[in-house]
Amino acid sequence: MTRADEPQWRSLWSDYLRFYESAVSEEVYATTFARLLSDDEPQHALIAEADGRLVGLVHFLYHRHNWRIEDVCYLQDLYADPAMRGRGVGRALIEAVYAAADRNGTPSVYWMTTDNNARARLLYDRIGEVTPFIKYQRG
Repeated sequence: MTRADEPQWRSLWSDYLRFYESAVSEEVYATTFARLLSDDEPQHALIAEADGRLVGLVHFLYHRHNWRIEDVCYLQDLYADPAMRGRGVGRALIEAVYAAADRNGTPSVYWMTTDNNARARLLYDRIGEVTPFIKYQRG
């Protein structure tokens, strides 16, 4: 991803955030994009392109884990343009994260989704493994 991708990246990420009924401030957009482009940050992004335009994105980061020596990889955001769904964009992006994690010596990759995200879960069930963990956050 390059600085020139920012408008299309922003559009895709905005659509992703809307899907999850969320939004972020302009400061978060700018900071996140800068972090994704920086070689000094643990955050990373990959994009999918078709016909010269961005049609998908994935954000991921590496972090320590107390049960392992090596880091683990958290696939935080995954989004494919609805017009491109069913064409392998999501799968290709997840597999690209798997490959990046392998190159980094980080074999464990995990992500979360909502229980009602049925379409995405059809893919996730084929290329991942459901865990018994339930997410909690500070109230």
